Amino acid sequence: MRLATDRIARQRTAPDPRPLVVTGRQGNVERLTAVDAAAANLGLKPGLALAEARARYPDLTVVAENSADDRRLLDAIADWCQRYTPLLAVDPPDGLLLDIAGCAHLYGGEEKLLADLLARFERFGFAVRAAIASTIGSAFALARFGRAGILAPGAERTALAPLPIAALRFPEETIVALRRVGLKRIGDILDLPRAPLAARFGNEVLRQLARALGEEREPLTPLLPLATYVAEQPFAEPVAREDDVLRVIMRLTARLKPMLERRGEGARRIELALFRTDGAVRRIVVSTSRPVRDPDDVRALYVERLASLADALDPGFGFDLARLSVLAAETCPPEQIGLGERADDADLDRLIDRLSARLGARRVMRLIANDSHIPELASGAVPAQADVAIENGWAAFRRFRDGVELSPRPLRLLAKPEPIEAIATVPDGPPVRFRWRRALHEVIAADGPERIEGAWWSEEGGPARDYFRVEDKAGLRFWLFRAGLYRSTAQPQWFLHGTFA
Repeated sequence: MRLATDRIARQRTAPDPRPLVVTGRQGNVERLTAVDAAAANLGLKPGLALAEARARYPDLTVVAENSADDRRLLDAIADWCQRYTPLLAVDPPDGLLLDIAGCAHLYGGEEKLLADLLARFERFGFAVRAAIASTIGSAFALARFGRAGILAPGAERTALAPLPIAALRFPEETIVALRRVGLKRIGDILDLPRAPLAARFGNEVLRQLARALGEEREPLTPLLPLATYVAEQPFAEPVAREDDVLRVIMRLTARLKPMLERRGEGARRIELALFRTDGAVRRIVVSTSRPVRDPDDVRALYVERLASLADALDPGFGFDLARLSVLAAETCPPEQIGLGERADDADLDRLIDRLSARLGARRVMRLIANDSHIPELASGAVPAQADVAIENGWAAFRRFRDGVELSPRPLRLLAKPEPIEAIATVPDGPPVRFRWRRALHEVIAADGPERIEGAWWSEEGGPARDYFRVEDKAGLRFWLFRAGLYRSTAQPQWFLHGTFA
């Protein structure tokens, strides 16, 4: 268990030859939770009381555990390890599980992949033990308790037999119970009758044993959702220039295009993952309004997206691997355009995509029709790239409009009606003057009222509204309403809700 001590050692500005231990309170006792190589060579182990460790070796560097920092580091390492396989899971507090089936050939086989992984971790300053096996349980046991390396399929029983019983990931109380009856090694339970073993120690013993031996399949929940379409490009020499990255995007999209075409799909959400030589990973995501698979379209989106980044690519010492993944795909039916026609919708979608990539998806909006007759609730704004049936709402509105004669609506509708001071000569008539934002307006013409009832089915429906279109002496036209009727309230309130052109 070296993750915590490796994290602390990497943060040091100067080397410290003293043994390093990390401690945490367990019950009422401060115990060691992690030790570095120097402390391990002295015989110190996790679980030992700090007082006893100090009694043996007073000259220790003691640091309190920080599980949050350890987990952040583990997540960052897991992110970087996705260069080897996207099917990866975190095994807290200090482990990772990588499913390399179908990926090892990219590195020349399992041995070369393992050697590359260990060499990179050593260069980053991490002490790592790794094992490759056909089951998760066997790989876990060998990496943590046995001889690291590659285990041939079918050799699980022989390799696991000499390992301690804790290597099978049993609960602590089960491990204690097994040891109490003299079952200390995995080999001690391999040939025991399964039914009595489960009756005494629980079904978890049989489950973990069967999984380690490959008798029961163990699912692996990946850290990130798996992409359907992926293309990647390793670099013999690290690249850092934006032009080089854009060329790689074109090349990777060209590889993805035939995959998408074969299934009649296009990309709606694309992620570019750039793996830096120092272990950091830069992920840049773009979205589209409609399915795309043309390399020029994807490149144009990333040109805008990169231009919007405050720190641009931040390549450090360069990227040694680039991966382009389609996170979301959608059916992309072929479109037939007549002679002399233009795909205006496609041009608009490209503009929306580029603006969204540059400004952010939440800053490029379009209107949708809502199912409400209250003016301020009748429409809403959603991201222009949102995958919603925008036209359906407007179609319903047009059908409603065709059957009902509506009075003209203002060009500018206030998000929220603003209260005004108004004087009306007739109780149910329009105002003759009103004050809005400290300015007094004399009304010379008015049209109305148009009554809009409140949402009676809702507790917050509000009173009925009588709307008037009025024009003042300066030629300005406004949309006003009186909230409430004179027969229901003595002093109805007046509001300004919009302005006409």
